Amino acid sequence: MKEISLNILDIAQNSVKAGATLVEIKINEDDNTLAFEITDNGCGMTEEFLARVTDPFTTTRKTRSIGLGLPLLKMEAEMTGGSFSISSKSDAEYADHGTTVKATFLKDSIDYIPLGDIVGTVCILIQGAESIDFSFEHKINENTVSLKTSDMREMLGDDVPLSSAEVIAWVREYLTDCYAA
Repeated sequence: MKEISLNILDIAQNSVKAGATLVEIKINEDDNTLAFEITDNGCGMTEEFLARVTDPFTTTRKTRSIGLGLPLLKMEAEMTGGSFSISSKSDAEYADHGTTVKATFLKDSIDYIPLGDIVGTVCILIQGAESIDFSFEHKINENTVSLKTSDMREMLGDDVPLSSAEVIAWVREYLTDCYAA
């Protein structure tokens, strides 16, 4: 993919499809590295499926037999000299089920791709899955940008849908202002 934010969007959408009610996105960035971790409480994967999940011909999709998201992410991270890992516990076996995906990119590599439009990614996730709780945190050196939809729900009440145009416009403006500060 052309931007790391698109990888984040792909993984978070997988979390939504896996029935997650909470998706946590954490990005840690300094002058040399960009690392992210996405954790969900979705249905998880069996150990057998997890062992094959970075094979492009392993997918849960019914419409096609190729799944490129995780294999491409793994390749992109490792091409920079970084790393990739995934862990998961299936709901058939564990009460604390869910999946965690981690990737680290070394920024001085010629193969490093930019983070891209992370604000747009967060807005798409909230608008497309308003019933899911998203927790977003991006640490850049000493600064932190964060947003939790659970806090937004508490402030707005049940009468205001998070997917409304006004709320999404506020999220975009709030995050943009936080990054500018």
